[in-house]
Amino acid sequence: MPDFLLYALVAGLALALVAGPLGAFVVWRRMAYFGDTLSHSALFGIALGLLLDIHLGLAVVFGSVLLALALVGLQQRQPLASDTVLGILAHSTLSLGLVTLSFMDSVRVDLMGYLFGDLLAMTSTDLAWIVLGSALVLAGLLWLWRPLLAITVHEELAQVEGLPVAGLRLALMVLMALVIGVAMKIVGVLLITSLLIIPAATAQRHARSPEQMVIIATVLGMFSVCLGLAMSWYWDTPAGPSIVVCAAALFVVSSLVPARR
Repeated sequence: MPDFLLYALVAGLALALVAGPLGAFVVWRRMAYFGDTLSHSALFGIALGLLLDIHLGLAVVFGSVLLALALVGLQQRQPLASDTVLGILAHSTLSLGLVTLSFMDSVRVDLMGYLFGDLLAMTSTDLAWIVLGSALVLAGLLWLWRPLLAITVHEELAQVEGLPVAGLRLALMVLMALVIGVAMKIVGVLLITSLLIIPAATAQRHARSPEQMVIIATVLGMFSVCLGLAMSWYWDTPAGPSIVVCAAALFVVSSLVPARR
């Protein structure tokens, strides 16, 4: 197996390993639109990273965390629905990133690579960042699993029991920001939400417990990575979108199977 294909496979499997449990929370808490907003804001993080000459993955995480804090602040100050605030932030940060990039004449930016991924151009340094970031997010999810599950099942009851609901919500947003920063090289910032949602939504129909749903979603995500890379290798299709297409095909096939009661 060529080195670049091995790097792509390991990186994709590392992302799928963390996208399974995190995607389950995205589906349970109906945060799909929030994930889209974070992915749109990633372009602003890329522009910020190029402007300040810092690592683009860290810049994307920083920009996403800023957006999460802005969302919390706007929800407290403005009498607007959450989807309205998310729509404002998503398109504003995306446009701000594009405008900022347009002023950098001396910088050549591969927007297609950032937006839709460039998995087969993975280097050993990129792989190390992805594995490290995925391990940090997975450790955070394992540590906060029970509190996050408690606020997902019944937020008011969790608050009565003394859990820091606002802090846990923010922690979940930060973990999503980390995953988006990690996944930028794999499937691109515009497709990462699909990899979070589709395997989890597929698993939800056939799981009997939260843990079972996480395991099924993780396995489906890893299978989608393997199928997508094989599709890219043999048919010369873009790797990131191929992974998402395979995940969507698994969802369609799963929808034909009767759901478990």
